Amino acid sequence: MEAEFWLERWRQGRINFHQDKVMPLLSRHWPALGVPPGGRVLVPLCGKSVDMAWLAGQGLRVLGVELSPLAADQFFEEHGLRPQVRESAMGRHYAAGGVEILCGDIFDVDAATLASCDAVYDRAALVALPTAMRPRYADHVYRQLRPGCRGLLITLDYPQDQMDGPPFSVPDAEVQALFAGHTDAVVLERLDILHEEGKFLQRGVERLDTVVYQLLRH
Repeated sequence: MEAEFWLERWRQGRINFHQDKVMPLLSRHWPALGVPPGGRVLVPLCGKSVDMAWLAGQGLRVLGVELSPLAADQFFEEHGLRPQVRESAMGRHYAAGGVEILCGDIFDVDAATLASCDAVYDRAALVALPTAMRPRYADHVYRQLRPGCRGLLITLDYPQDQMDGPPFSVPDAEVQALFAGHTDAVVLERLDILHEEGKFLQRGVERLDTVVYQLLRH
């Protein structure tokens, strides 16, 4: 999807993808990764996710990347924080309370910044990108993470011909192909969530799974 698509969604307040509660799959599986306190966690296409506050609460340094300045403003306002703001070649940085949000394009994040991350939490990025963009995203972000970087990836798996994305279906075969050669992606959990997602049911989708992967950069 083009950048303007997401910027317009935020301007119009069409952010039904935002969740007000911490993702249960995050709190269930993150501790097993063993990311040390003080580690830096990349959260691509972060929006104003409350998951970032949860990660910061675990003693981690969060780096979210998000196109919309509205999302950044709303995150810090809703958490009662006044961020410090600075500019870089990558965009505008907002930082407070253990969370830094870089307002810019994920494809503009430089190699040094990506290599500085100890972990990654990808709940919203891969599933937000259409098929043609996903190889470029995986190559730019995951191939430039440092060896030993670990993380969680959460995807959706459903018959794509039964509903248009986003969020898009990213089946396991594609996940493995995207990460082949640089990152191990091991399935931790697969859940049938169709009964929880009225939008999918209304569109006639017959199957909807959410899949959690543990990632390890070679």
